[in-house]
Amino acid sequence: MGGGTDSRAPGMPQVRRARVAVAAVFAVHGAVTGNFATRIPWIQERLDIGAGQLGLALAFPAIGASVAMPLAGRISHRFGARAALRGLLALWCAWLVMPPLAPGLSWLCGALFLFGASAGMSDVAMNALGVEIENRLGRPIMSGLHGMWSVGALTGSAAGTVAAHADADARLHLGVAAAVLTVLGAVACHWVLDLRSAPEEHPPPRFALPPRSALMIGAVGFCAVFAEGASLDWSAVYLRDVMDSSPGVAAACTTAFSCTMAGARLVGDAAVARFGSVRTVRTGGVLATLGGLLVVTASGPALAIAGFGLIGLGIAVVVPLAFAAAGRSGPAPSQAIAGVATITYTSGLIAPAAMGSIADMTSLTVSFCLVTVLALGLVAGAGVLRTPPTDPTLQPGPSSRATLP
Repeated sequence: MGGGTDSRAPGMPQVRRARVAVAAVFAVHGAVTGNFATRIPWIQERLDIGAGQLGLALAFPAIGASVAMPLAGRISHRFGARAALRGLLALWCAWLVMPPLAPGLSWLCGALFLFGASAGMSDVAMNALGVEIENRLGRPIMSGLHGMWSVGALTGSAAGTVAAHADADARLHLGVAAAVLTVLGAVACHWVLDLRSAPEEHPPPRFALPPRSALMIGAVGFCAVFAEGASLDWSAVYLRDVMDSSPGVAAACTTAFSCTMAGARLVGDAAVARFGSVRTVRTGGVLATLGGLLVVTASGPALAIAGFGLIGLGIAVVVPLAFAAAGRSGPAPSQAIAGVATITYTSGLIAPAAMGSIADMTSLTVSFCLVTVLALGLVAGAGVLRTPPTDPTLQPGPSSRATLP
């Protein structure tokens, strides 16, 4: 993805249409996650496995994603961005049917490994396209795209909740969801930009360590994703065990956290456009730090819920801005985005186990002290997400041609 001009480059109407299409792709991607998450208890009950075995299985999606994400750039180079995204998103949607069909724990781990691999590769492909569209438009859009992912996840969760309350077989529910989302994803992918590498451009390596330019950006994303994963997985437990809340109030805390993040991401682009990436992330880091302090010092559920809300508000735009910064950080945007994605997925893999281990040795309150410290790290590291001046007339160069649908 380079600068320059190209006679085949799409105009602004096509780029704006591509933005809507990519937003729909993000929503479809999130809906797969939301549908699956609601049926995990059904899968656990069917296989008759304990919490420890389930926790082991649920580590495999992040492992699969971390292993496979570097391949996304090579696939896009070979087939073009649109075809690559269409295929990878279809694989991610279709694979939704496999976990509930697993006959045992080992099969479930394998299914979730491939589930995560397809999730990670499609994640890299859609974020790379999002960064390219942002560069062409000359204004921030990545926070809004990730907000659409959150909207999709909430919608999928709602559908899954209805299916669970109706006592629907998860194999049927997830099979129908997979079919519907595969079709919606294919329709959306038809309108994304079809970026293609020049014939003389060397393909990216199959596997590579994150480039140096992505390490510091990834470290900032690591802090945000750790706080997100810890809050999503442990906020309800915190309210139940530390605040002695009812199950309903505890569950409402997690829902409130998710809604806060989704809302903040949807309006995050306006904040970034007005205040810039660095100031927005530093302000968010301050809010998240105050939220963490409120959680660990709260004397009742209301204050703790408010604290989790501040954490969600503060970290919401960090990951979208990290992907955008990675896409601008060097000559190989897909590789840099894959590197940042690998680091952030690793954070999501570490967070639940780290929180539980610290809680076992000390207390859950001490665990959230770590979240507070990492939130403060956003204030210190925000500078690496600085947005350079953009040229709204920027078009793709010879190394990255774009064609219309």
